[in-house]
Amino acid sequence: MKNQVAIGCSSFYNRFWKNIFYPRNLPSKAWFEFYCQHFNTYEFNGSFYKFPTVRVFNNWYDKTPDSFLFSVKVPKEITHIKKLKDCESLLNDFYEVCKNGMKEKLGAVLFQFPPSYDFSKQKLESIIGLLNYDFKNVIEFRHITWWNEEVWSAFKDNNITFCSVSYPHLPSTIFKDFPLLYIRFHGVPKLFYSSYSSEELQNLNHALESKHGFVYFNNTASEAGILNALELKRMHALNYLTAKSAK
Repeated sequence: MKNQVAIGCSSFYNRFWKNIFYPRNLPSKAWFEFYCQHFNTYEFNGSFYKFPTVRVFNNWYDKTPDSFLFSVKVPKEITHIKKLKDCESLLNDFYEVCKNGMKEKLGAVLFQFPPSYDFSKQKLESIIGLLNYDFKNVIEFRHITWWNEEVWSAFKDNNITFCSVSYPHLPSTIFKDFPLLYIRFHGVPKLFYSSYSSEELQNLNHALESKHGFVYFNNTASEAGILNALELKRMHALNYLTAKSAK
């Protein structure tokens, strides 16, 4: 994935996308296959709500083209309920399921912590101590106290990616100097609903130049997410072709 950014969505099963993205007569059971014809990555959020099995991930693996990549969210039992406490065995099990289920199609492993999870040195040390560094680990915070140099420095030293977010009342910084560029667009000002303008997407597109990683649109409670993803994908493809022809 060197110098390549994969663009996709955090959901695909969406009735608002019919006639906008999915053809009118396409049955819903064929929606994911259609999605895979237009995007080369998907952020799998189902594992956040229910601990996955190898069989479940194998099924998703088998549905996708050879070059497809999944980013997979860590179960909320680990990040929201236990908040990493006494989670070493559980997290190791999750890593193993990801490794054996997604195999070479595993992109990143996403840890999303709740808004109540504020910064402390102890929590930072816990994160660093628990992660398996054989995987591409991405951490998404929802509390502004994590936006600090101590965290960023520790993450860089340990090959951890700090997730860039577009989320109400959080900094919109695009972090480009971590192992991956990993961006999640949740919708601002209306969470999960708001669309991003062409100007905003063009500014983002410039930030993607010569980077590798993932951009996911999670503003999928309406048609906004798929339209934004398609527009950014077109912009990024045009940039790539322009740069290639200039060589």
